[in-house]
Amino acid sequence: MTRETRFGALAADARWQKAWEAANSFATTDSGDKPKAYILEMFPYPSGRIHMGHVRNYAMGDVLARFKRMTGHDVLHPMGWDAFGMPAENAAMEKGVHPGGWTRDNIASMRAQLKRLGLAIDWSRELATCEPDYYGQEQSLFLDLFAHGLVTRKESYVNWDPVDMTVLANEQVIDGRGWRSGALVEKKKLSQWFLKITDFADELLEGLGSLESWPDKVRLMQENWIGKSQGLEFSFKLAGGAPGFDVFTTRPDTLYGASFAAISPDHPLAERLAKDSPELAAFIEECRRRGTAAEQLDTAEKMGFDTGISVEHPLDPDWHLPVWVVNYVLMDYGTGAIFGCPAHDQRDLDFAHKYELPVYRVIADGDEVAQHFTGDEAYTGPGRLVNSHFLDGMTIDEAKAAVIARAEHAGWGKGTTVWRLRDWGVSRQRYWGTPIPFIHCAACGMVPVPKSQLPVVLPEDADFSVPGNPLDRHPTWKHVACPTCGGEAVRETDTLDTFVDSSWYFLRFASAPSDKPFDPDVIRRWLPVDQYIGGIEHAILHLLYARFWTRALNKLGMIDIKEPFSSLFTQGMVTHETYQAWKVASDGPFADDSDPTMKTEQAYWVAPEDVEQRPEGLFARGTNDPITIGRVTKMSKSKKNVVDPDAILDQYGADAARWFMLSDSPPERDLPWSEAGIEGAWRFVQRLWRLFGDTENTGEGGEDLGLARKLHQAIAGVAADIESLGFNKAVAKIHALANEIEKAKPSATRAEACRTLILLVAPMMPHLAEEAWAALPASQRTTPMIADAAWPAADPALLVDDEVTIAIQMAGKLRDTMTIAKGLDKDATEAAALARPRIVELLAGAEPKKVIVVPDRLVNIVP
Repeated sequence: MTRETRFGALAADARWQKAWEAANSFATTDSGDKPKAYILEMFPYPSGRIHMGHVRNYAMGDVLARFKRMTGHDVLHPMGWDAFGMPAENAAMEKGVHPGGWTRDNIASMRAQLKRLGLAIDWSRELATCEPDYYGQEQSLFLDLFAHGLVTRKESYVNWDPVDMTVLANEQVIDGRGWRSGALVEKKKLSQWFLKITDFADELLEGLGSLESWPDKVRLMQENWIGKSQGLEFSFKLAGGAPGFDVFTTRPDTLYGASFAAISPDHPLAERLAKDSPELAAFIEECRRRGTAAEQLDTAEKMGFDTGISVEHPLDPDWHLPVWVVNYVLMDYGTGAIFGCPAHDQRDLDFAHKYELPVYRVIADGDEVAQHFTGDEAYTGPGRLVNSHFLDGMTIDEAKAAVIARAEHAGWGKGTTVWRLRDWGVSRQRYWGTPIPFIHCAACGMVPVPKSQLPVVLPEDADFSVPGNPLDRHPTWKHVACPTCGGEAVRETDTLDTFVDSSWYFLRFASAPSDKPFDPDVIRRWLPVDQYIGGIEHAILHLLYARFWTRALNKLGMIDIKEPFSSLFTQGMVTHETYQAWKVASDGPFADDSDPTMKTEQAYWVAPEDVEQRPEGLFARGTNDPITIGRVTKMSKSKKNVVDPDAILDQYGADAARWFMLSDSPPERDLPWSEAGIEGAWRFVQRLWRLFGDTENTGEGGEDLGLARKLHQAIAGVAADIESLGFNKAVAKIHALANEIEKAKPSATRAEACRTLILLVAPMMPHLAEEAWAALPASQRTTPMIADAAWPAADPALLVDDEVTIAIQMAGKLRDTMTIAKGLDKDATEAAALARPRIVELLAGAEPKKVIVVPDRLVNIVP
């Protein structure tokens, strides 16, 4: 192959991507005699365009996958599409297109973009969750879970998004708003399908301990979400002795600090009282309208309604507590009822101050023991019990145990454990999702669709002209004969939460037979995933559900593993500064309230490529609208601070883009995008290309032991860094080796180092490496393409430095350096230093007064 003087990235990218495809280079092999490596990045939603975050995420996984191939592994590195969801349905309503066509067009566009990156992906395993051959198998698994009691249908209050007109899981409610629409979420009672994730709460929590290769932050987030709480469950009696309601508390030690009891607006007692109280009914409706997320209610204004009834204090029947309906008590945690101890709980304190309820101290704050508690901040720290009768003087833990013991002895309560985790509501009132495979028959009730009739396929002729679920109003699709009695029946029109689709896709990547969800024997070979890479934003929503599905299928005997991902890496985001232009609707300076003829300026976001530098400042291209530079933040379409990957690939090529994504920041940290960074990466590509041209220049020199040592240390060091996902460290080592090669004199060692460097950069810059590899004489290549080459072996003897470079000082100033054998004794080191020509010259025949030798580090000569 004729070698060009300059690396032509675009031509090389296209040439080698075509060659890899023709050779089927990255097809998954299963020799059985090689170790396996299942490398998986979280699959993308097909929004239509990839962004630089995708480039970074998939470049990381690709480097590891290519490296594992080079180190003798059978590699599974697939790609697919998380293709169901509301954006497609929104597009159907807004643009008059079908969700399926919109989604598949986007997939085609994004696939082409990803292929331009040169990813070592087995595209034959590509899947899209919106295709019947995938979601039909998901329906089959759903029926299996139902048969084993892990699927239920019940009426419950749900988070209702009034804009998307669908149910949201708790995790999909962010600050009280729908995670996609941004609408304030409401409470609504519906019949819903649930997966019984709570059956696995204990083992999901315990299993976190085995995930040593997961980030501590992610494990803690899951632990908090599962939320195991131990405490006291007891029953309040209504004043007069009538049965009241159950309460769970993690702080039974603070019972003597109670000043009120509170129930959720959704509590059965609240609903019963509301039937005779229009005021309470209106209050409950207002609470439901204001949002439901626990995080939002912690900071929202505390609202309450005094029911006028009271309950007996469990430790003193003559002490009555008023019962309030309050907005910050949730029905789906504990029992939906609490006792309020304002002195030692901030929410209770805020509530008590607003409604002028008593505040009693029962935990000493240092020397402060007064029963009357003042201040706006609840005391939640350590201390001993005060103002608490038989508990006085006890520690908090001692008091908890004492109250639980008394409750159990007297029969009014018991120690128990509750969980924050709720069963997973998977019903969604939308079209673009997996149809839930059940049929409702007036005679037979709820009937599973026979597996022989799967998949239940979505109808193509859905009507999106009005909001709501098109399946529910479809004239023909939902009408069907009952599989049991043959009578008239209707299909379930809810579809599954899209997080179900992503809870088992990693199994289907490994094995995708046409007649079942997967082959257990193949799953046994490939699972668990060895390295999973994705964003921290999925720490709860996706990862917890995937862990649940894996454990559920294990319980059914379908797979052997209990955890899906052995190692998890959460990469940082790609960020960019933001630009806002200020549009003035009239001539002259900015709008001024003193001049009624001036219209108010309007701000709008400007894309980086539309920022124009002029002598007088920055302006939006083609306008006189001045620009202010905003903060650096995650690339976002809404803020237009995105960089188009296609434009970068067109200008610099895939390898420069990959190199920049890997080089400038530790992979777990955010990476600020900069033009200087990508240009620097491109220059290094050209620098390497020039260096690779020296592979045949052996010169007259023989072995260069110093360079050989640097080379083999780089071989081992880069390998270790890639294994540990320390890509920026591997990049630094490659830079350092390139510097050493450039400084070295021509020799056989230098030529070998140039050839070996091609192999070291191959996982990161595969197109450049293939081009350089192909330019080598056939005798110097172990394989026709570097994609099939092995990682070079490091010589253990060269990994240990047996030479050191030490400084020689005279009169306190550095005068020379010398390289000597490591561990050389003081006398020999001194003699070598005094024999250096520069030192002989400076001494001019005089004997030094003193020579101080620091072994392997320094010689200090006092003239």
